[in-house]
Amino acid sequence: MARLMLAPLLLLALSGCAGQAVRADVSPARVETQAPAATPDQVAPDATPAAGDTDGAATANATGTPAPDAAPPPADQPPLSAAELAASDASADAADADYAAIYGSAGVDGSSDTTPVLDPWEPMNRRVHAFNLAVDRAVMRPVARAYATVVPAPVRAGVGNFFDNLGAPIAFANLLLQGRPGEALETLGRFLVNTTVGIGGLFDPAGKALKMHRHSADFGRTFARWGWRESRYLELPFLGPSTLRDAFGKAGDYELSPLTHIEKDRTRISLQALQAVDLRAGLLSLDALRQSAPDEYVLTRDAWLARRRYLIESDRKHGDEGIDALPPYLMDAPVEPEKPEPAQQP
Repeated sequence: MARLMLAPLLLLALSGCAGQAVRADVSPARVETQAPAATPDQVAPDATPAAGDTDGAATANATGTPAPDAAPPPADQPPLSAAELAASDASADAADADYAAIYGSAGVDGSSDTTPVLDPWEPMNRRVHAFNLAVDRAVMRPVARAYATVVPAPVRAGVGNFFDNLGAPIAFANLLLQGRPGEALETLGRFLVNTTVGIGGLFDPAGKALKMHRHSADFGRTFARWGWRESRYLELPFLGPSTLRDAFGKAGDYELSPLTHIEKDRTRISLQALQAVDLRAGLLSLDALRQSAPDEYVLTRDAWLARRRYLIESDRKHGDEGIDALPPYLMDAPVEPEKPEPAQQP
């Protein structure tokens, strides 16, 4: 009876993953276009506005009017300091690096990702996506907002570490199946240290004190490593983006998860619900991006597939790129934003 009463709560909690492909603010890459500068004696040629242009102020119009010179900055606007200029350049470089990591313009092998999206079930996937969004807006987003407001950030970080540690057995088994024994042993060592010294995984002494790297792997990526490279996109009710290959992989991941083998239904379902809420809380900052997208379904699908292809290519290269080289918002576990270093006084 307890299983029947609590199962609907778990289904609602798992909907926090629906429609989510990334984890924090995504800084779109800057698209810059340059038109030939018009001299006082020259008329700027007609130009088709590029995708990054918004008002065409810097290009010539169709009537052949010369392009105006750039407007000078207001007289009352103070010049930027050296620290502000450095911070601006660093932010731009980080945005470019994040874009390259997602979309592959500077990917693992240095080539761009031009793989077409395989989505023959798009009509069905769109209906499932709309259902997942409705459940998320009605249940998961309000609960996640309350969780992020009430629970302090250090406590939420500990909760994220706890569930990340519980994923180590899945990663260990799949790293072995992929023929990566070194990373598998390091993952096992991290799990043992964090489970004991880290008080059940609430803390991460293996990473912070012992500098043991975190590796991620699952059965979907293992199937890809074995040859099932591309698979049709599939959005699952309550679970969100996936592929046919990864849907089969989830069955193996579920059996290897320690949460699955907790005998008490109330404890198991409560922990699974907490995991879903903690995951959804880490995605709250993406709500504005998703709502402003011209097609939220396409945004979710393409970003999720790009991330999976990046991780699969990293597995093929037998490197640590799958975790350490990803931007924080693409990692499997929520990452607290780093505090900016204070600017040095001249």
